[in-house]
Order: sequence, then structure tokens, then C-alpha cells
Amino acid sequence: MSNPNPDSNSNPNPNPLRIALIQMHIDAGQPESNFARLEERLNEAVAASPQPDVIVVPEMWNTGYALERIRELADPAGGRTRAFISEFAKRHGVNIIAGSIAELHESEEAQPAKVTNTVYGFGRDGGQIAEYSKIHLFKLMDEHLHLEAGEKPGRFTLEGVPAGVMICYDIRFPELARMLALQGAKVLFVPAEWPHPRLHHWRTLLQARAIENQMYVVACNRSGSSGTTHFFGHSMVIDPWGEVVAEAGEEETILTADIDLNLADEVRGRIPVFADRRPSLYE
Repeated sequence: MSNPNPDSNSNPNPNPLRIALIQMHIDAGQPESNFARLEERLNEAVAASPQPDVIVVPEMWNTGYALERIRELADPAGGRTRAFISEFAKRHGVNIIAGSIAELHESEEAQPAKVTNTVYGFGRDGGQIAEYSKIHLFKLMDEHLHLEAGEKPGRFTLEGVPAGVMICYDIRFPELARMLALQGAKVLFVPAEWPHPRLHHWRTLLQARAIENQMYVVACNRSGSSGTTHFFGHSMVIDPWGEVVAEAGEEETILTADIDLNLADEVRGRIPVFADRRPSLYE
């Protein structure tokens, strides 16, 4: 894993990608209203000129954190979400990192059904390009009592370029982001429901992941409130130098930014962090 850019020469990406982040309110326990809201926001995003190349959605947008009823509310095998996002992506010729949803998995007889917090990605042709279930469950919100942790990192290919995806709490675990970078990721997508009062942590951790791994970080947070929990938005796009390219406020919005994935190669060439690693000493 000494070369973080195994595909950099074979898959150059000369044109910037326009990213649209859908920062939206989520109604906890109300999948119907959330599907309707997302469809409205997706239509708004693709109506922009120029149209985005990639649309990103927040974490758990179908159900919110209605964990006590999550087995009742979760999307069985992700079927509804996959069909909806795939059709939309194909119709509009756009890549969609479809945030994450509560996905219901069939289980053995007499065993309770399992639910994961899962991201799907779809390409311009409507084909699925990514799937990742949240590895690190947030015990302070009782995720571990209601959700099943994922077991595989979220590496995929976007427009011929290696990419990665993590979910919310995952960004507190630099090992995961570094693994994705070592596997070649030039951009990391982060759907989230990150609440007040930890805005400083959100900004700092996202910038750290970008700087230390010399890659773009595209983080889409929700807005609004759920019960007594308030979410601050501040979806962000950060470049491989750690500079904030774009940042939203707290309200519902669609944040757009252009990213040039070749910048990751430039930064990695100027400061050869990966070549200077000494992993034998890190055990």
C-alpha cells in the first residue's frame, strides 16, 4: 500500500466535477415526507445550470433517528431507495451519493431482523457504484442497541477515479480514512447527522482528514431539529490542502462547489506523506 494513487495515471480527470450537497431537514419516523422532500430537492439540484455531476445527501434521510421504531420504518433490502435513486440518476445523467438510510435485512427464523445505516451510490447510467454500512456506531445515541455495524470499508470508483465514503461518527477514526487514502481515494464523501454543540469538532475533524490524507472531503450534514436535538448544517467541501472550498450555513440549502480531483495528485507529489510513512513502527 505504498502508492496512494494506483489509478492516477490510467484514469486522469482533467475536468472539474460540480458537486451539489443537499442540506435538508429530516422528519424522524416519517419516511413518506422524507422521500417527498428529497425528491423535491433532487429536482431543484438538477434544474441548476450547469447541472451538477454529483449530488450528495445526508445520513439516515429516510427515517431520521427514530431508533425505537427503526425495524418498522427501515427500507427492506433498500429496495425502495435503490429503485428511486437509480431511476433518478439515469433519467438526469447524474451521479448520486444517496446519503444513508436505515436498511432492513432479512434474518434467520426466530431471530430479529437486522438494520444497518447504509450508503448507496449510483452512477450516471443508474447503475450502483457504491454501498457502505456504517462501521462505527455512536453509543451516545444508542445506535449499537438498534443497528448492526458494517464490516467493510467504503471504497468505490467515481468517474474513473478512486473514492471513499464514511458516515458521520466514522470521521473520528482516522485509521479508516487513511486506509481509503492508501487504497487510492482522492475524494471522501461523508453523509452525516452531526448536532450542536459540536460544530468545532465537525470542522476540525473534516479538515484534518483532508490534510493528513491529501484528498477532498465532501461532507453533507442535515439541518433542522429532531426532538431536543438541533443540527447545525454547515455542509462543507474541503480541498486536499485543507482549505474550505464551500460551506453552508444552518438552514436548508443546496451547496455547490467545483472540485478538481487532479489536485490530490499535485498535493501528494509536493508533500510525499505516503512515501515517508513508517508503518512497521506504528503497530
